[in-house]
Amino acid sequence: MRLRIPCSVALAAITICASSRGIPGQGRGGLSPDVATQRIATQKEMESIAIVERKLMVPMRDGKRMATDVYRPKDTSRTYGTIFVRTPYNFNYWDVRGGTPRDLRAELDAVRRGYAYVQMNERGHFFSEGNYDILGPPLTDGDDAITWIARQPWSNGKVGTIGCSSTAEWQLGVAALGNPAFAAMIPQGFGAGVGRVSPYYEQGNWFRGGAVQMLFITWLYGQQNQVRPMFPPETPQQDLIRASRLFDLAPQMPPVDWSQALRHLPVMDIIKAVEGPAGIFADPMPVGTGGAMIRRTPNDPAWYRGGLWHDTMTINVPGFWFMSWYDVSVGPNLAAYNHVRKTAKPEIAAQQYAVIAPTLHCGYKRAGENTIVGERNVGDARLDYDQLTFSWFDRFLKGEQNRIVETMPRVRYYTMGINKWQSSDTWPPQGAKPMTLYLSSSGRANSVRGDGTLVPVAPETDNPDQFAYDPMDPVPSHGGNVCCTGNAVAGGAFDQRKLEERPDILVYSTGPLKEGLEISGPIEVTLYVSSDARDTDFTVKLIDTYPDGPAYNLDETIQRVRYREGYNKPPVWMEPGKTYKVTLQPMTTSNYFATGHRIRIEISSSNFPRFDRNMNTGGDNYDEVRGVVAHNQVHHSKQYPSQITLTVVKR
Repeated sequence: MRLRIPCSVALAAITICASSRGIPGQGRGGLSPDVATQRIATQKEMESIAIVERKLMVPMRDGKRMATDVYRPKDTSRTYGTIFVRTPYNFNYWDVRGGTPRDLRAELDAVRRGYAYVQMNERGHFFSEGNYDILGPPLTDGDDAITWIARQPWSNGKVGTIGCSSTAEWQLGVAALGNPAFAAMIPQGFGAGVGRVSPYYEQGNWFRGGAVQMLFITWLYGQQNQVRPMFPPETPQQDLIRASRLFDLAPQMPPVDWSQALRHLPVMDIIKAVEGPAGIFADPMPVGTGGAMIRRTPNDPAWYRGGLWHDTMTINVPGFWFMSWYDVSVGPNLAAYNHVRKTAKPEIAAQQYAVIAPTLHCGYKRAGENTIVGERNVGDARLDYDQLTFSWFDRFLKGEQNRIVETMPRVRYYTMGINKWQSSDTWPPQGAKPMTLYLSSSGRANSVRGDGTLVPVAPETDNPDQFAYDPMDPVPSHGGNVCCTGNAVAGGAFDQRKLEERPDILVYSTGPLKEGLEISGPIEVTLYVSSDARDTDFTVKLIDTYPDGPAYNLDETIQRVRYREGYNKPPVWMEPGKTYKVTLQPMTTSNYFATGHRIRIEISSSNFPRFDRNMNTGGDNYDEVRGVVAHNQVHHSKQYPSQITLTVVKR
């Protein structure tokens, strides 16, 4: 066995791994008898209705081969549209640790409905050959895979893609290549595939406002395995199938307490400190890969050489886009959706639809009659996702007209607070209007006990609020729009009141609302700030505060001040005594603030470990072990109109 150099998948109609962007593979200890019996029954039914081809090694244009499984109806007199799932995760047909077949219900459902179902492991994962480079796999692999499928004698020449997280992220970049066989796509929770889309420079969820989103550190621990076993190229297919009953090549990573591990400094050594594998995160990489990710800036040329989709790339594929309010990237995802609607051919622009659910990353089908997201009950958020997705594929892979697609709203979104699905032809909803509120205080907005308010007119005089930000004592993340941080951050809506006791959090609230207000769309924040540090961060959270006390977070953002003049420009440093205008990356939500509720924002300089800590030195952050305390100020007056602009929908 030779050694070679080498996100979770929860689909709407199709699920092929256990947890969202989690560690692949399944736990030890076997399965319950009921689960094992069900899996065996599914396997037998699959064998009765399908032709199954496993461990096909499909060649790419550079000669590397990708491991592929094919399930297709036994009737060979017909050709079939193909549902294609390309993933870095483990789809080995045999659960090696459980001792039974893997759950094949998704594959079985597709074959029952008259589709071929193809799964392929990405380059450098499990049985697939080649080197792994996160966010930089060659777009040609996805293109080659679709071409290979379309040329099979059982294919009708139409391929549709579906997947969530890492199984979705590659779809956008490949769609922009214009492969004629790429007939439809259903990307879900796809933010890590979006590079630059105005006004965001997240580069695949790596940044927010120039600060590093730390989720990829925990994820890369289980993915960037640079040294892995690989079968020789001449190994016969049947030997690979037999071997896969014994070895699925899934890494078995020791558990890590990420709530502690992410505190390690310098940041570039976090994976090394937990004895994780070397790889693209921080280690020297082969020429052409773009180098270690942690060393890159938001506009580094490396981001434009890989598999990310950017707003310079035109997509002309019918798209059914799935997003969720408590995902890590709903703002850029909606920006990507809108961009495609504006730039695609008119007939394709009319074939772009979106669903925005009130769930966590890839949590669509986990919504129930009482959907709890964090601590907040957002009501019955269920949809029949199987019906929606298969109706979509029936339309574009089989050419069958159906009322579900014909009558589908362009945007179906869930409004929290009134807890119901709504629809619109556009995002933001038609008729939405901006409403601006201004920050005000007498200089004592620190904590929930302070005097910070949100008012309709900027105050006449400036009474700046100030606080000390110590990178060694950052504000801890409490819930939020996150994924994939292991046990470090629980996503969703949580009561922020205890956190708001901290003096390094400024709190600004409206009075109790006299009538309800729906906020659906982008939320833009502009601050006028000063500091005695060369560089620092400013963070914002949007909060729905209930009359009886709970204060639930809706969305959050951050801005590294060195990038205030743009991400494609050199960093600019702060000078003591000077006030700077800082516009943060927009937040996005749909929430109804009921009568008596308050609109609130929190401002601080850290939200850790959701985002990395700014060490306040003006250095690189990733290689620093010591920071300095920054004494930061937020100004608010007619001269310095710090403000939040909400998108209001009147019903």
